[in-house]
Amino acid sequence: MIGRQMGPMAFLSRVGEELGKIDPAQMSTLADWIWDVYEAGRYVYVIGNGGSGSNASHFCEDMGKGTIDRKDFDNDAKKRLKILSLTDNTPYILAWGNDEGFDRVFSEQLKNLAGPGDLLIAISGSGNSPNILRAVDWANQHGVKTFGCTGFTGGKLKSLAHGNLHVPLDDMGIVESIHLTAFHWVVDDLYRRISM
Repeated sequence: MIGRQMGPMAFLSRVGEELGKIDPAQMSTLADWIWDVYEAGRYVYVIGNGGSGSNASHFCEDMGKGTIDRKDFDNDAKKRLKILSLTDNTPYILAWGNDEGFDRVFSEQLKNLAGPGDLLIAISGSGNSPNILRAVDWANQHGVKTFGCTGFTGGKLKSLAHGNLHVPLDDMGIVESIHLTAFHWVVDDLYRRISM
């Protein structure tokens, strides 16, 4: 936790430095892959645990609503992005976690919902969450494109997913904050493509 060692201005300066280290091509790739799924009329699924789970929910909400221009809210003919955060199905998660193990909470949802041509966005700061890795492995084997969002060294997810947005920093809070900042640019970019 970098912030415990510095005041607010030094902390903000450090976060700014870390933002500058992100590869913008990785952000563009994520936006391009979501656009391809939108064009094909397929689904995007987002998963994560803890703060990354909150980011999954936030990103899903922003992508679902924030890519639509107000003028199109009542236009049923306007195609919308099909996106779901699998972190938000609490009873399903609890049933699988309680009965069969927490490592299955995302992969089992994908088995019910996902198909070839869909996209799975897997967010894991450590890159080593067993339920994330299991879901990405299942997706890879079933024609679902996978994109990981990682921090620290990237863990196993960095090499398991087809694409990756990596924040090379050993501070979970800042990693999660940078992921969310990147996601907000992706939302803006998809708004430009879908609604302008």
